[in-house]
Amino acid sequence: MFRKILIANRGEIACRVIDTAHKLGIRCVAVYSEADANARHVRLADEAFLLGPAASKDSYLRADKILAIAKQSGAEAIHPGYGFLSENEDFARACAEAGVVFIGPPVPAIEAMGSKSAAKKIMQHAGVPLVPGYHGDDQSDATLAAESAKIGYPQLLKAAYGGGGKGMRVVWNADEFAPALASARREAKASFGNDKMLLERYLTKPRHVEIQVFADNHGNAVYLAERDCSIQRRHQKVIEEAPAPNFTPAQRQAMGEAAVKAAQAIDYRGAGTVEFLFDEDGSFYFMEMNTRLQVEHPVTEMITGQDLVQWQLLVAAGEKLPLSQQQIQLDGHAIEVRVYAEDPDNDFLPATGKLTYLRQPEHSRHVRVDTGVVEHDEVTPYYDPMIAKLIVWDESRDRAISRMLRALDDYRIAGVTTNLGFLTSLVEHPAFKAAELDTNFINKHQASLFAPAHNQQSQALLLAALYIVSKQQAPSCQTASSPWQFSHGWRLNETPSLNLELKLGDDKQLINVAAQQQHYSLTLNGQTLDCQASLNGDELSAILAGHRMKMRVSQYQDTISVFIKHQRYDIVYQTEVATVTDAADNAGSLTAPMNGTIVAVLCQPEQQVQAGETLVIMEAMKMEYAIKAPKAGTVNAVFYAAGDLVKDGAQLVDFSPEEA
Repeated sequence: MFRKILIANRGEIACRVIDTAHKLGIRCVAVYSEADANARHVRLADEAFLLGPAASKDSYLRADKILAIAKQSGAEAIHPGYGFLSENEDFARACAEAGVVFIGPPVPAIEAMGSKSAAKKIMQHAGVPLVPGYHGDDQSDATLAAESAKIGYPQLLKAAYGGGGKGMRVVWNADEFAPALASARREAKASFGNDKMLLERYLTKPRHVEIQVFADNHGNAVYLAERDCSIQRRHQKVIEEAPAPNFTPAQRQAMGEAAVKAAQAIDYRGAGTVEFLFDEDGSFYFMEMNTRLQVEHPVTEMITGQDLVQWQLLVAAGEKLPLSQQQIQLDGHAIEVRVYAEDPDNDFLPATGKLTYLRQPEHSRHVRVDTGVVEHDEVTPYYDPMIAKLIVWDESRDRAISRMLRALDDYRIAGVTTNLGFLTSLVEHPAFKAAELDTNFINKHQASLFAPAHNQQSQALLLAALYIVSKQQAPSCQTASSPWQFSHGWRLNETPSLNLELKLGDDKQLINVAAQQQHYSLTLNGQTLDCQASLNGDELSAILAGHRMKMRVSQYQDTISVFIKHQRYDIVYQTEVATVTDAADNAGSLTAPMNGTIVAVLCQPEQQVQAGETLVIMEAMKMEYAIKAPKAGTVNAVFYAAGDLVKDGAQLVDFSPEEA
C-alpha cells in the first residue's frame, strides 16, 4: 500500500479521500489555489502546496505543477477526485511517465470513454444497447443539421467530451437546432476545450439509472448495484438513491452485466460508472461511462457497507478486489441530496458569499454529511457552488425519506442563498414518495415544487424580537449596544418598553416590546401576545401565546436569521433609524445577476427589441445565462463587450421600455 498520496482536487471530495487514506495510515498531500488557502481540505492534509491563482486554469488544471509537487513531496500516487483532471488522459499519461501512480483507469480506457461518440461505437461493437443518434466525426453545421433531421425530434445535443450537464441542449424542433448548436458549442469549448457534439434521440420519460463498476489488474470485474439519478435540473443531478426504486432483481442483473461488459470492452481498471437511460417499457440504453469516482458514490457505500475510495486505493496498489460478485450484498435504502449555494426561485442561479452560520445534522449510522466547508468559509464564483452532500440510510425507502426530511430540517445555513427549502419540497413531494421518477420530474411538477411557502413572516419577526431582547437582558445589561439603553424606549412610571424596527425583505415593521424578566408583551400590527424566551447559545426557547417552540437563530452584523423548519428568514435590525435617500430610478437598466464573463453581446445602441429578446449572454461558474429584454423597447447603451469581466450588479445595458 502507498505511504503517501497527493489529492489533485479540492472541496468535499478531497476531504473524503483524505478521510479514508488516513484510516489506512496513508499520509496526504493537498494542493490549493489562492482562493482556497484556508480551505478545509488544506487543514486536514498532512502537508499542502500552493498551486496558483483562484482560476482553475491557473491552479487545479495545472498538471505540470501538480506533478512537480508530487515529486517534491515524495507522493507515490495521485488521486484526482472528480472533475478537473480526473478524466484527462494527458494527465494520466504524464503521471505514468513521471513514475507516479494515477489512481484511476489506464490511459486507453480514459481515451476510449473520453469521447462520447467514440464510446458509443465501442459499446455498439460490444453489444451494449444504444439510443439512436449521430456520433460521427463530420462536425459541419450542414452535416449535423441533416443528421438532426434524420433522428427526429425531440433530440439531445451533447458535448462529446463533456459532463455535468454542460454543453447540453434539448432541441424540440428544427427551428431550435441552429441556435442550440451554437450555444452548446460555446459552452463545451469554454468548459472542456473541445466543441465536438453528438446527437441523440431524446426519450421523453426516461429514468437515469447508473451502475457502479470496479475492475482490478487480476481479471476481476464486478458491479455494486445501481443508483437512480433521475431528479435533475439543467441535466445535473439533485437527488440520488440506491437501490433504484421499482427495479427488479432481473433488471439489476441485466443492467449490471451490461455495465461489466462495457468495462471489459475497454480493459478497465478501478472505479467507474456506466450510465443508462431506463425507459418506461423496461428497456435501457447506454448513455456514457464516467472513468472516475462519482459524486453520488456514498449511496452505494451505504447500501453495500463498502468504502469505495479504499477499493480505489487497493486496486491502484495492485491488490485484488475485496469482494466477488456473489459476495456483494445489499442492505436497506440510501438517499443523497446535493446542498448547493444557489437560488432555485431564480432559475437555480449560483450564489456566492460567506457562510456566516452553518449547522449540520448530527452524524450517525443513519446520517452522513460529506463537505469541504466550515462556518465562515467563502463560496466563491470560481468553483462549483456545492456546499455538501447529505446522505441518509434506513431499512426501507419510506423510512429513508423520513430520515432525509428530518435531516434537512436540521440543516441551517446563513449568509448565502441555498436550495435547502427546494430539496425539502422535492423529497416530501407525493410523486417522489410514490417513486414516480423520470428526468423531467422538476419541470413536470414545477407548479407545486415552486409554490409559495407557508408565510410565517409574523412569527419570524416576533422570534427575532425575542432574540434581541433575550440577548441583552434588561435591566442588568449595561452595554451600549443593549436595546434597553435607548432613551426612546422608556416611559415614566410604566413597564420598561421599547420599539424595535425590523426589516424583512422590503417590508419594515415596528414591534413594541414590554418586558419584565423573561416575560414579554409583544405588539405587532395591533395584536399583542404574551411571550417568554430564553437564549442558550444559538438556540432560542420561546413561548408565543402558549405555543412552545425551539428555534435556531443566528446573527451576523445587523442581520438576524431565524430558521423555521427549512425556511430561513433574514431580518435586518438597526439600532438607530437611518435616513434613506431615494436612489435614482434604474428601472431601465439591466444588470449582471452575479460575477462573471460576457460571452456575447447581441444588441447595439438605438436597436429596437422585443420583450424576451436576448440582449447579452454571460457565463458564470461554467454555465451560460441570457440577459433578456423585460419589455419591448429601445437599447440606449451597451457598457460591455464579449470577453469582459463583470461584477454582480454591474449595469450591462441601458434600456428604455416602450410607452404604454
